[in-house]
Amino acid sequence: MRRRRFIAVMALILVVLLIVATTRGSGPTTPSSTTTSSSSTPSTPSSTSTQPPTPHAPFAVGAVTFTVSEPTNGSTAARSFPVTVRYPAVGAPGTARLGLAPLRGAGPYPLLIFSQGFDISPEAYAGLLNAWSAAGYVVADPAYPYTSPNAVGGVVRTDIVHHPADLSFLITTVIADSAQTANTLHGLVNAHEIGVVGQSDGGDVSLAAVANSCCRDSRIGAAVILSGAELTWFPGTYFTTGSAPLLVVQGTNDLTMNPVTCSVTLYNEAPAPKYYLAMIGQTHLSAYVPAGPARNVVAAASIDFFNAYLRHAPGALAAMRAAGTQPGLATITSASSVPTVAGTCPDAPAG
Repeated sequence: MRRRRFIAVMALILVVLLIVATTRGSGPTTPSSTTTSSSSTPSTPSSTSTQPPTPHAPFAVGAVTFTVSEPTNGSTAARSFPVTVRYPAVGAPGTARLGLAPLRGAGPYPLLIFSQGFDISPEAYAGLLNAWSAAGYVVADPAYPYTSPNAVGGVVRTDIVHHPADLSFLITTVIADSAQTANTLHGLVNAHEIGVVGQSDGGDVSLAAVANSCCRDSRIGAAVILSGAELTWFPGTYFTTGSAPLLVVQGTNDLTMNPVTCSVTLYNEAPAPKYYLAMIGQTHLSAYVPAGPARNVVAAASIDFFNAYLRHAPGALAAMRAAGTQPGLATITSASSVPTVAGTCPDAPAG
């Protein structure tokens, strides 16, 4: 009996040893198709993902108004002026009104400062101002002292010599407001991407702020000059210290207010990068104030220009060339110079 038990136990041990040997000698088994691994490619999020898409232009446009108080600066007395600041807002594209909630999710946005023509309200240019903001820009349009309609004491054109300083102070103010958590503009402004736009005398101011040794603000990275000129009233010299990239826009039928030679002269003297947009048949204001195809061209080309130099967007310059090439309406060039025209530019530097 003991012999039988001994034989049975030995047989069992032999079977176990054979099974172990067989297992060690075989290769690893292949994982089934349902096996997962931490190194596998993540699956694409389902359409029910709670992560909202990043908003993109065109945006609704909100606005806030306030008064800028500028302290005494050397021999210049304290100055104050109202400003309206537009910003991308929460709402349906095409909506534009005061008080809309800021859209911070797609920001911060580049800042544009707009300077209006003499004795013209900044809000006369609302079509362009709204277009720039809807494209993803914070746009400030100051009503400068002494050159805006209904100015206390009347309008005084020569006061524009103070406007580059007003403009620079406004840049500082808006950037500071964007840093304040309780401010409407909180988090909206990219302090490293700033542009200026100006029309007529406002174009003169904007040009001085980017190209005149008297007043150049190095924070400004691009400028659009709408029928503007060099002006001897500013005490420095033009282009001797360089310039931000320029888009110069001029109506070919602007014969007296800002003759074509004004824009041609400043363009030819400016260093590259620069672009000249000729608005065929347009007068001093017709491409900037009333709605229509001409203003649409200026809006599109200027947005593409700023997208190139403030947003650094690929393809923006090609888009600008397409926007500015409209048979019978507009031509655009980046040539080193454009043909000079007869006539003089009032109050421009000699030569």
